[in-house]
Amino acid sequence: MTKIEFANIDSFSEYNYFPSQNDLAGKRQLTENEKNILIKNYNHSSDSDWNNIYVSEQFDANLIKHSEFSGTIVIGNLQKANLKFHDLVLETGIYHSKVRSCVIGDNVAIRNVRYLDNYKIGNGVILFNIQEMSCTNHSKFGNGILKEGEPESNRIWIGVCNENGGRDILPFESMLPSDAYLWAKNRDDKELLSRFVELTEYHNDKKLNTYGLVEDFAVIKNASLIKDAKIGSCAYIKGAFKLKNITVLSSEDEPSQIGEGVEMVNGIMGYGSKVFYQAVAVRFVIGRNCQLKYGVRVLNTVLGDNSTVSCCELLNNLVYPFHEQHHNSSFLIATTIMGQSNIASGATIGSNHNSRSPDGEIVAGRGFWPGLCSDFKHNSKFASFVLVSKGSYQCELNITYPFSLVSINSTEQAISIIPAYWFQYNMFAMARNNSKFQKRDKRAVKAQHIETDPFAPDALQEIMSSLNRIIKLTARTLKYDDLQKAKDFLHQNPDADLTLEDPRCMKRYGAKIHKAARGYKEYRKVAKYFAVKTLANWYENTTYTRPSREFFNSILDIELFTEWENVGGQVIPSAKIAELFDLIKQRKINTWEEVHQFYEECQKNYEAYKARYSLWILEQLYARKVVDFSKDITKDILKDVIAVSTYMYESSISSREKDYTDYFRTITYKNQEEMLEVVGKLEDNSFLKELKIETENFNKRLEEIFAKI
Repeated sequence: MTKIEFANIDSFSEYNYFPSQNDLAGKRQLTENEKNILIKNYNHSSDSDWNNIYVSEQFDANLIKHSEFSGTIVIGNLQKANLKFHDLVLETGIYHSKVRSCVIGDNVAIRNVRYLDNYKIGNGVILFNIQEMSCTNHSKFGNGILKEGEPESNRIWIGVCNENGGRDILPFESMLPSDAYLWAKNRDDKELLSRFVELTEYHNDKKLNTYGLVEDFAVIKNASLIKDAKIGSCAYIKGAFKLKNITVLSSEDEPSQIGEGVEMVNGIMGYGSKVFYQAVAVRFVIGRNCQLKYGVRVLNTVLGDNSTVSCCELLNNLVYPFHEQHHNSSFLIATTIMGQSNIASGATIGSNHNSRSPDGEIVAGRGFWPGLCSDFKHNSKFASFVLVSKGSYQCELNITYPFSLVSINSTEQAISIIPAYWFQYNMFAMARNNSKFQKRDKRAVKAQHIETDPFAPDALQEIMSSLNRIIKLTARTLKYDDLQKAKDFLHQNPDADLTLEDPRCMKRYGAKIHKAARGYKEYRKVAKYFAVKTLANWYENTTYTRPSREFFNSILDIELFTEWENVGGQVIPSAKIAELFDLIKQRKINTWEEVHQFYEECQKNYEAYKARYSLWILEQLYARKVVDFSKDITKDILKDVIAVSTYMYESSISSREKDYTDYFRTITYKNQEEMLEVVGKLEDNSFLKELKIETENFNKRLEEIFAKI
């Protein structure tokens, strides 16, 4: 049991760093009349002469009652007024509270705060019914830094991606998922890892001079314990159980909220986020506009912007933006989930280790969607937009085919994969994807760049790899000694009933690739669609009057990148990441702010990089330089791209029409009028209206551009 020490609180202040001389500027000591009023109102001070209290000129001593003060206290303007937040209305002043060594801003309402120690309180703040609110002089507010004299063992690490700590990272206030990804995934470069620690410590003076902070117009009520906390402006905290060593980032444009029964320890909460209803978060970084609620447990996890998790359990994860997980029966352990994902009920991702140590990992690209009651064995990896059908997958998976459907065939041990499944059977989801996520993005400040278009370079490089893989497997299956023969077969027989075997997709039993010829055709069409759409957008932002040889030469002058990474949600060429690492190790980049500026520069050049990559894709598809394309080739490209564009709209219509025409969709309604009241009219669907206009304009635009070639 820790021995209780008897501290001397009669001295002027134990804190020689706080309040500072700047805090005392423009303040005065109490008048004799003000002292008498305070004493009359049953207030007490550790200094019998009340010389430890400094106030502003506009100070009404009548607004302080039944309170105790020790250490140095600085109080701003205090005038009689009511502060109102929702249904709570409190008179300004300090009532029934114990305050020690604090700086208090203008016109606050502090009522029933049993112990308030070492805090700077902003203007217009409400503190109501708080058991303990204190701050140590060595607090880090959830950042992974050390103070003077602290041992390395005191540092707070977040064990993302892996349960054994092999990918630990240090949290910091401005951390983006991009930062977490680069730190966690480059463990072989010891010099780089050391520099990441230095970047995190760059602004740290290590002095033991820390005080808690509650910024302007924050509201905290009915809380049990708030210790070593930095609370941003306009934050709203109600009924929290325990908030310790955390930063709550909040602003007027992006106010954050913490609700009943919440426990948050050692972490950073992003702007505009909400944590409610007995949620628990320990060792975490939560991005902007996130929600944690209904008893969710989040430990050793970085959660990207615009994500919502509830009821479930997340341990040791790096999760990119736009993640959805809402079910008691699902959990996520030791994963890197690259965004725009949805984890279904019963999905137990991380339950099935196959080594003698919990060091397995799962990596899933954008758009990962495991079905109900799915479980996977570590280590497994999934390409972008993979849909996994319900099942228990007993062997490790390596699904390299993007936009595919993975399922278990009860009569075979090999898994089944339909490549390009989304393009063939649910293009509506792809068409809606970009628009859906952009509308859900409520961030006022978009520090993390997020690629929401499913047809982006990270997915396209997987498509190009899958095309080559299908050609090789076709040659092996049909016993061709020449890959060109296999390629010719796939071009000439797009509807062939071709099933391939790919042993590298699952350990032990491999996979059967069904409808491979159709998948090959769809992959090529979408690759052309991406390339042409990108080039058309680039063309319209130039001064060229026609897509001439000079136009294409200008694109060819742009540096070509054929390898890309999804870096926390932002798609960046792999070579640029290597360049960033060199700049960091050469000490030309010394802060995380400078790293973020590098991301900004990459984003500024993103469309140019994509345009150059698009030309390269077309050249790979047609095995010749773009300047050598014939009219037949350009016609073929235009035909396929318009077909994809039109199909996206038509399949979206047909997908929604099923809700109105399918017999089993109608059986819960007594008549069509009731059904229309519940689901709405098809013609009123705002997305389909927008998509129709976009499709017509896009097709018309392409025909005009191609007519000039």
